[in-house]
Amino acid sequence: MNQFLGVGMTHYPLLAGTDEHMAGLLRWTLTDPNIPDAEKDPANWPPEMRAEWEQDQGRASAAAHRARLVEGLRECRAALDAFAPDIIVVWGDDQYENFREEVIPPFCVLAYDDLQVPAFEVMNERGSPNVWGLPDDFEITLRGDASRARELTDGLINDGVDMAYSYRKRVAAHFPHAILNTQLFLDYENAGAKFPYRLLPITVNCYGQHAIARRGGLARFADIRDEQLDPSGPTPARCMAVGRAVARHFRKGDSKVAFVASSSWSHAFLADSLWHIRPDTAADERLYQLLVQERYDELGATTSRAVVEAGQHEILNWFCLFGAVQELGLARTWSTLVTTDVFNSNKPFALYGG
Repeated sequence: MNQFLGVGMTHYPLLAGTDEHMAGLLRWTLTDPNIPDAEKDPANWPPEMRAEWEQDQGRASAAAHRARLVEGLRECRAALDAFAPDIIVVWGDDQYENFREEVIPPFCVLAYDDLQVPAFEVMNERGSPNVWGLPDDFEITLRGDASRARELTDGLINDGVDMAYSYRKRVAAHFPHAILNTQLFLDYENAGAKFPYRLLPITVNCYGQHAIARRGGLARFADIRDEQLDPSGPTPARCMAVGRAVARHFRKGDSKVAFVASSSWSHAFLADSLWHIRPDTAADERLYQLLVQERYDELGATTSRAVVEAGQHEILNWFCLFGAVQELGLARTWSTLVTTDVFNSNKPFALYGG
């Protein structure tokens, strides 16, 4: 009989940077001239946010936030090492990386073998040094399994999932950072360089209406008013259905498989109703309680509109995991939700076993 492990984690890019830069997105947001001055005034922020921001714009608070995230990642890595998977299936969003104007599928299996991937391309472009003090051109090897990925794709298609697949990353584009940072962070002490497990990535069009309109990321409010929205991404219910199908495929074999959802939940830069200043913590806490109580039917009833309004786009990766966990009857063994007002996104962690 197969053995399975479920893991939920964050791939928060600024965790790879220094404390000085961890609140950089908020500092950039506060320069947007179309955000009302009253919203940008710390005097009008919630007390918890003012405490995080203090007099140094989050620099001192960054160390404590980092420590909580690294602790969560170590819990996940310890579970992986104890389980010793043959393959790790990773659901991660594509943020205007492989998914661009030419084609944007709802889901895509990356059928790649081993790749050398620059670890800090995005950070280098934004002028953020890495926390390890490594050279800007530092690379890590992502160990893939193209054969297993092809088998999975074929199995999904025969199970009624019209799954896209890729044999090669897009030229002159960044490698999907949701996948890269999964390895980088699960091997945090070594900046991803000594990670022993093979990854089978499935990228998800989490950004949907904003995939091209905002190029999967940051936007000033002046640009948002004039944006032409893209078609919607997959619904939470569809993500759960795909997760169940992926689990069914591996249940037929004899491999030890870990399933990983890689993303934070509400992102400040996507929460328009909060002026991109802080994430929608209330929305995250509501869904986190459903996670803790394993109320999967209620989670699956979450609407795409609610996800987008809360800036929770990337949570769709977790809905894929929820589907796999539900299909396999895995139980939650540990979880935590690391909340913040200053460091862009709330970061959940979770472990599931059978």
